[in-house]
Amino acid sequence: MSTSSRLYKDAIYEQFGRIGKALASPLRLELLDLLCQGPRNVETIAREVGHSVANTSHHLHILLRARLLKTENRGVFVWYGLSDNEVCDFFRALRGLAESRLAEIEQVTREYYSARELMEPVDREELLERVDQGQVTVLDVRPFEEFQAGHIAGAISIPISELKQRLAELPRDREIVAYCRGPYCLMSVDAVDVLRANGFYATRLKDGVPDWRAGGYEVVTEGKPS
Repeated sequence: MSTSSRLYKDAIYEQFGRIGKALASPLRLELLDLLCQGPRNVETIAREVGHSVANTSHHLHILLRARLLKTENRGVFVWYGLSDNEVCDFFRALRGLAESRLAEIEQVTREYYSARELMEPVDREELLERVDQGQVTVLDVRPFEEFQAGHIAGAISIPISELKQRLAELPRDREIVAYCRGPYCLMSVDAVDVLRANGFYATRLKDGVPDWRAGGYEVVTEGKPS
C-alpha cells in the first residue's frame, strides 16, 4: 500500500473512531435513547437521567461534537435533539447487536422482571389486533412533551407521575396496555404495578415510539400521523 493510500485510510478510520469514542459511555448511550423520544433542554435531560446539569451538559457536548446532536435556542433555553432520525436508527441497531451478542443483557432483564412478577409484554401485532377489536386502551405514560413529540395512534396520555391521581379516567371494562420509551424503560413497568394494585387488568408493550415507527406503524406527531 502506498503512503498516500495509508494516510487516506488512517484519516477515514479516525473519523469513524469519533463516533465510537462519543458512544463509549453508558450515560451518553442513555442520552441518545432519551433523545430518541424528542428534544428537550439540559435541565430536563439532567433530571431524567439523575445527573447534575454540569455533568449532563459535558456529555451532551461530546455527542454534539460528534455531530450526533443538534441544538436549538428556545427563549433563554438551549434544547438538544438528535441531528436526524438516522442517529436513533443507529442506536436501535447498536441495542439490537448488544442484545444478540451479550447474554448478560437477557440475564439481567429476566432477573429484574421475574422479581416484579410481570406477565410477558404484548407485541405489536397482538396489540394492533386487540385495538381493532376494541379490547384494549393504549396508555402512554411518558412525560406529556414526549407524547406530543410522537405517540402511537389512538393512545391516551397519562404520565406516570400523574397516574395514581387520574385512575378514574381509565375504563375498568377493558385491558390497559401501557408503554413508555422502549424495552428498557421502566415507567410502563411501574404503571402496570399501579394499575394492577388498583384492580385494573394491565399489561405493557415492550416497544417504544422509535421501535413502533421503525416497524412502519403509525405514529402521531402534534396531531399529524407520520
